[in-house]
Amino acid sequence: MERKHIWFTGQVQGVGFRWTASQLAEKMHLSGWCRNDMDGRVEMEIQGEASMISRFLKELGSFGSIRIDHMDMHSIPVVSNETGFEVKFWW
Repeated sequence: MERKHIWFTGQVQGVGFRWTASQLAEKMHLSGWCRNDMDGRVEMEIQGEASMISRFLKELGSFGSIRIDHMDMHSIPVVSNETGFEVKFWW
């Protein structure tokens, strides 16, 4: 089990990125959250088996108009007892 904190840049806002990430994470039994940032990036924390996180990232970049130009990704501590994947908002 691992957890990643990721900043995505590219065409990641206004293209259904967060909704797609949420649906894909739930399908793959991954937990975490994502939210748009005011500078045009998307921030995410994703948790699960390493192989599933890798698969999630590959599939996420292949949906519709989503274009991931760069991922700034770091390992962070696992959150125990987290379930589901949440789309967060600024307010």
